[in-house]
Amino acid sequence: MKLIYALFTGLVFGVGISISGMINPAKVFNFFDIAGKWDPSLAFVMGGAVIVTFIGYRLVWHRDAPIFGGGFQLPSNRTIDARLVCGSALFGIGWGIAGFCPGAAIPALGTGRWEVVLFLAAVTVGFFLRRLLAPAQPHAKVASS
Repeated sequence: MKLIYALFTGLVFGVGISISGMINPAKVFNFFDIAGKWDPSLAFVMGGAVIVTFIGYRLVWHRDAPIFGGGFQLPSNRTIDARLVCGSALFGIGWGIAGFCPGAAIPALGTGRWEVVLFLAAVTVGFFLRRLLAPAQPHAKVASS
């Protein structure tokens, strides 16, 4: 049942990303092109996501545990440090250059564009490089009820 729920969640996300047009890198590029063909649709998609997330968290935190898991997994590190800032900056720069974030690139695989495959290959290499070059970090702690 857990896998079916994960599949359904991914399907809803992928359909939403596709319907919103966020699998098209031109949407992202046009959002950043304030002086040219500015397209505010990305801001509306992000705003909608923030609203849904806000409501979802309010509903979820009233539960003792997740429906399909042992406990809520929360980050143990809450400090804003150089690693977080640099990682966020790298993510944003990559997003601005490629026009994709990993979440939108996975549904975009269905378009058959080679750029999407190249982007996801680069992201995968980046994940493995980070694991090779950086020391292991503590895992998220499970919240107790």
